[in-house]
Amino acid sequence: MLDERPGIVCCRVSGKRARACFADEAGGHRWQRVPPTEKRGRVHSSTVTVVVLTPAEDAWVTIAADELEEQFTRGSGAGGQHRNKTSTAVILRHTPSGLAVRVDGGRSQDMNRKTALELLQARLQARAQEAAIAGRNAARREQAGSGMRGDKIRTVQVQGDIVVDHRRGTRMAYRMYARGQIDGLRGNKAE
Repeated sequence: MLDERPGIVCCRVSGKRARACFADEAGGHRWQRVPPTEKRGRVHSSTVTVVVLTPAEDAWVTIAADELEEQFTRGSGAGGQHRNKTSTAVILRHTPSGLAVRVDGGRSQDMNRKTALELLQARLQARAQEAAIAGRNAARREQAGSGMRGDKIRTVQVQGDIVVDHRRGTRMAYRMYARGQIDGLRGNKAE
């Protein structure tokens, strides 16, 4: 799946060992190669930043009855004698978050209470969703780093047939790496 931002590619990987296979891949990967169009044999370096995140889940908020404070007041504005003499307006406050809503649109206190509860649920849901998105974006920024040389975790040298994992100090042959056999980076110490 392509992201709407240029230069961003997203993919979803699933399976029994998917999380374990990609656990150590987050960070900067430096790719060095001599392109086929290069006439003088100069090595070109590219940087690929890898971010590994678990799929986003919808945050669902449940409201317990003991977390709510109800207050009933008279409605305001036009509406005649019924609106001015009965307490049909509902102020519902969620005590843990401090969020409060007021509904006085209907003639019935029960209908206004239901509407207030739905509105409060929707607002708390939106807050939880925003917090989840902010946390996910923070994790993405932390894994991506600045993209500078010091952030690199792996260097792939195609022309030298070597892949170096800088965090572990391990090396392996590029041809094995290109086949997807990256277990060599997890074991053999560099010399």
